[in-house]
Amino acid sequence: MIIAIDGPAAAGKGTLARRLAQRLRYDFLDTGALYRGVGLQVLRAGGDPADPKAAKAAAEALDLKLLDDPELRGDRAAQAASLVAAQPAVRAALLDFQRNFAHRPPGGRGAVLDGRDVGTVICPDARVKLFITATTEARARRRLRELQERGQAAIWDAVLQDMRDRDARDEQRDVAPLKPAVNAIVVDTTALSADQVFERAMAIVTAKL
Repeated sequence: MIIAIDGPAAAGKGTLARRLAQRLRYDFLDTGALYRGVGLQVLRAGGDPADPKAAKAAAEALDLKLLDDPELRGDRAAQAASLVAAQPAVRAALLDFQRNFAHRPPGGRGAVLDGRDVGTVICPDARVKLFITATTEARARRRLRELQERGQAAIWDAVLQDMRDRDARDEQRDVAPLKPAVNAIVVDTTALSADQVFERAMAIVTAKL
């Protein structure tokens, strides 16, 4: 059983994916963390995440210990992730890892993956495909609150513009652009609480099971 959850930044897909995996006792993979790890690895090496050679080298030698690094959740890593994710060589390097995890989850029961192209590219055969979205403004407000709770200085206009820029990169890239899979169920979380989103998703998964 594979559950694919896609959507733009700060739509709530990560929170939902973790809760579903916990409830179902499935293995969870945040595919975005892989790209954050690649971006962070490039930055720490003094490189430019937009440089195809540096990004490809980092993806091929990704240190999975980076996935537990607190800096991975910061805005610096998020911006770097958006840059490296637009590069075909990086996506190709990480493709097999993600597919192997989905089809051979460590626990053997099932897998929940969240990202940008899980239902369209990584696991087009997933039994459940959800596309979690919200308005740009709602997502920017969530990201602003998240940054402030971490004690990071953040300005509304800058956060909103960063969100718009990132959406544009994700939606307009040539390889695996962000879009709902043809048979994905779209859930708009703008006016929903995390509990309401979870309940709706559980109903969808239960119907499939």
